Amino acid sequence: MKTCFLYPGQGAQYPGMARDLWEASRKVKDLFVLASDATKMDLQRLLFEGSEEQLKATDNTQVAVTLASMAASVVCREKGIEPDGFAGFSLGEYSALCGAGVLALEDLFPIVKIRGQLMEKAARALDTPGSEGRAGMAAVLGLDFSKSSQVLESLEGKQVYLANYSSPSQIVLGGTAEGLAEAEAAFKEAGARRFVHLKVSAPFHTPLLEEARKGLEEVLAGYTFNDPLKPVFANVTGKCVRSGEEARQLCVRQAVSTVRWVEEEQSMLDDGFTRFLEVGPGSVLGGLWRAFSRDYPCLPAGKLEDIEKIVEA
Repeated sequence: MKTCFLYPGQGAQYPGMARDLWEASRKVKDLFVLASDATKMDLQRLLFEGSEEQLKATDNTQVAVTLASMAASVVCREKGIEPDGFAGFSLGEYSALCGAGVLALEDLFPIVKIRGQLMEKAARALDTPGSEGRAGMAAVLGLDFSKSSQVLESLEGKQVYLANYSSPSQIVLGGTAEGLAEAEAAFKEAGARRFVHLKVSAPFHTPLLEEARKGLEEVLAGYTFNDPLKPVFANVTGKCVRSGEEARQLCVRQAVSTVRWVEEEQSMLDDGFTRFLEVGPGSVLGGLWRAFSRDYPCLPAGKLEDIEKIVEA
């Protein structure tokens, strides 16, 4: 059995996440200390006592979700679950790169903190004074990719873009508040089953975050990216990353490029992976996997009880 750890992205957060892992593991407690020291943030307070609104802020969320995911990874390994490869959705790709040895653990948390700050700043520059809502993202469910692409073409120039190709019947859009409002009307008219505004505060993976991309390129130039020790897959290409330098460039491009998750899932299957664990908060990736393929399991592994069930199976 060839196991791939899948790490969730922003939007998976919830108040109190990873508390059970922290209570169960000395290594997780040490991880919290390392991450708090590296970011100069009280992460125990943020994850365990922070409100949903505090956790939703991009400059908080990216560190918080990354820490919860890495905590789950620590406990999985303590319980004897060893990964053969890694992939992550959006923000989760940074945890995947760390798991594969591309990024050092002590560099991971400062990088995602800065990434969050850059994206938050770029997103707030898009907010229109006096308008309702903020720039953000929305999931469109119930249309195939071809039909969704047609609707998007009709919205050209409306500041709304394809951010995630999430499943055969789901895409995610990123845009300004006005762009998303126009998109909602257009997609519902086209027959979309649901149009769901997501718990994120920035239009990730769209050209609207070009300023964040520029800042990230400058920041990442100062960090070491090693060649992967195990297979790790990239959102931008949907394929395996071959070198540390390629990983660096893909991280920069990821800020403004579509997450090609369906293509990434296919690449994992093509590489022989047969078991997939959602290592981190929430269950979004499990749902996307079921929509893609029911031939192999994608099991939740973000809570202590989930991990124990995997070990006992």
